[in-house]
Amino acid sequence: MTVKAFGKTILIASLLAAGGAQAQEVVRLGNLKFAHYGAVSYIKEIAPKCGIKVEERVFAKGLDVMQAIIAGEIDVGTTASEAAISGRAGNAPIYVVAGFAKGGARLVAGQGSNIKSVKDLKGKKVGVTRGGIQEVLLMAELQKVGLTADAAPGKDVQLVFLAYADLNQALLGKNIDAMMQSEPQSSQAINKGFGTEIIKPYDTPIGEPVRTMVMTEKFYTTKRPLAEKFMRCFVQATSTFIKDPALAEKYVRDVVFKGQITSDDFRDAMDNASYTYDITPEHIQTTTDIMYKTGVGRMAKPPAAREWVKTDLLDEAKKGLGVK
Repeated sequence: MTVKAFGKTILIASLLAAGGAQAQEVVRLGNLKFAHYGAVSYIKEIAPKCGIKVEERVFAKGLDVMQAIIAGEIDVGTTASEAAISGRAGNAPIYVVAGFAKGGARLVAGQGSNIKSVKDLKGKKVGVTRGGIQEVLLMAELQKVGLTADAAPGKDVQLVFLAYADLNQALLGKNIDAMMQSEPQSSQAINKGFGTEIIKPYDTPIGEPVRTMVMTEKFYTTKRPLAEKFMRCFVQATSTFIKDPALAEKYVRDVVFKGQITSDDFRDAMDNASYTYDITPEHIQTTTDIMYKTGVGRMAKPPAAREWVKTDLLDEAKKGLGVK
């Protein structure tokens, strides 16, 4: 197919090639649907001001994000650290380039269960999402008090692996006695009266878990200018949410959850989480070591954090925007 211009034939293909630069300004983002992932979702709203377009896909869990990265379907993904670590251990071509949220986990018992501490979980059924940071934290807490756990009978605690979306219903229906859950779902269980907090599980060597932003090695290496623009946009979005909690609440409740959570749910969730930018190799290494020790992720060869945690893009973006 051709067109005429000044008496000369110009191939449509040439015109498309000339517009190719614009097509390269698209960043494919994989994200999850949690309250503390909201600032990352907000990137797509301000992306045009950053000179880019962000196409967001929402996944059910972090391991799904890893699969999409391996399949070449996304350039940047958000996940808890354990999915990134497991992915890297399985040769996923990724770098950790930033942290975006801290906390966001809670051990919740069923109302009337008389479970007051981690030790009281002996002989109980505890729901958790397989491979999530919640599983890592649960295993670390159980290990602290000398309890064993497995999905098969015979251990001190029987694990029941469920998707995040199914844990609350299982607790409400008394199919499990307790759950290690994310936010805002754990706050919803408490606010609706069928759950009660046992602990916020931040007293292990991991401390508050930091959620990770990962970038494919190819995107990081071959599309550096676009990666730099994206990272600046991430810092701007996060800074906006930190400075304007009302905007953050409205966006997460109205856009991310489409009115499915209340103001109390959101505020209680964010009392147990916070937006951030930063990540350190030390935090990732500690999480890796505990995963290996407790068997979460079943890694034959745990990756060394110093080899794949790269914060240079983040450092440049923060410096350029005057963010500490």
